[in-house]
Amino acid sequence: MNKIFIILSFLMGIVVLASNYLVQFPIKYYGLEEILTYGAFSYPIAFLITDLANRSFGKIVARKIVYIGFAIGISFTLLFSTNFADLISIRIAIGSGTAFLVAQLLDVQIFDQLRKKEWFIAPLTSSLIGSTIDTFLFFSISFYATGIPWVTLSLGDLAVKIFVALVMLIPFRLLLGTLKAA
Repeated sequence: MNKIFIILSFLMGIVVLASNYLVQFPIKYYGLEEILTYGAFSYPIAFLITDLANRSFGKIVARKIVYIGFAIGISFTLLFSTNFADLISIRIAIGSGTAFLVAQLLDVQIFDQLRKKEWFIAPLTSSLIGSTIDTFLFFSISFYATGIPWVTLSLGDLAVKIFVALVMLIPFRLLLGTLKAA
């Protein structure tokens, strides 16, 4: 389990870094620049990682992965994608850290409460609630009163996260047996 724990923790950090970087870039196709960023596509993978760890190893291990992934992701974000001369970049780092911790720890708790239900109930419910909390915390902290259309961006972001949460049920189910066997 130690090897899997390290891999999941590192992957969580990479997802945080990638999402923090990609959220700065609106999708400029089909008129989506006011409602969607690239970060919406990478971030739901964090919930997949948390939910797999929670189902396979329990909530204590899942929380540890959240904390280690947070430390790795925020460290990488501060080193590689935070422009300390730009207030919005600093707000993105603060918003990301706050939203990530609150949403992921909430996800762990909700998942744990629902773990005895049908296999898909816990990951879907915890990811949907966690994604909603994460999205509104992140966008309000990062972009409130900046002139950036954060409400529409957050709604577009959330719509994609909901779609991706549904899609993530496939790898969740497929990887679940792999992690338990490892």
